[in-house]
Amino acid sequence: MKLLVVDDDADMLGVTSFALSQAGFLVVKAESFGTAVGTFRAEQPDLAILDINLPGGSGFDLCATLRRESRLPIMMLTVRGEEADLVRALELGADDYLTKPFSPRTLVARVRALLRRRQPEEGAASEGVLRVGALALDLDALALTVSGGGELRVTPLEGRLLQLLITNAGQPVPADRLLAHVWGRRGGGDRQLLKQLVHRLRQRLAGSNAAADWLETIPNVGYRLRVPADP
Repeated sequence: MKLLVVDDDADMLGVTSFALSQAGFLVVKAESFGTAVGTFRAEQPDLAILDINLPGGSGFDLCATLRRESRLPIMMLTVRGEEADLVRALELGADDYLTKPFSPRTLVARVRALLRRRQPEEGAASEGVLRVGALALDLDALALTVSGGGELRVTPLEGRLLQLLITNAGQPVPADRLLAHVWGRRGGGDRQLLKQLVHRLRQRLAGSNAAADWLETIPNVGYRLRVPADP
């Protein structure tokens, strides 16, 4: 597996790349937005790890660029750990994040979890369209349609979240089960990331004239999709 690691801190880039190489990954590196885009297009990595602070364009800009061109897993790195950064990363289609400082062991575990989740997706047959009430989710096209309300493009994380909620519509889905389905069973994701993913999806549903309260929080349990009726 080939990984793209992007960081403008040469020491951090070296430590991160060494840890991943020792774990058996082929690592390609970049220290700026421009070189990262060129390296991505030339090397076609299986996963990208992006620092937020980069010369020539932010890691957010880079995430958006890579997401437009590929569905590869993307992990964001930040020293800030601010909620706004997390929300923005999810909005742009990032799959996971780590706050600096982090242990090499944690980094490797999270990378492996993202890659394990990705491999079955690439080899799987089309899931077709999942329908419940007024909702229809096309996992191949990453599109959610609402009867009489048009189409909403969703990120890969949002798609996996909706997939499990739709297939269990009307029933509470425990947070741990959602974490396992969206981010993989071992490593990757946490309850705060799940909370922000649900929050962001509610905002997008509200902005598309759909009912944001379809996604219901069940205290101390998880989340439930209220079944929307056809208009």
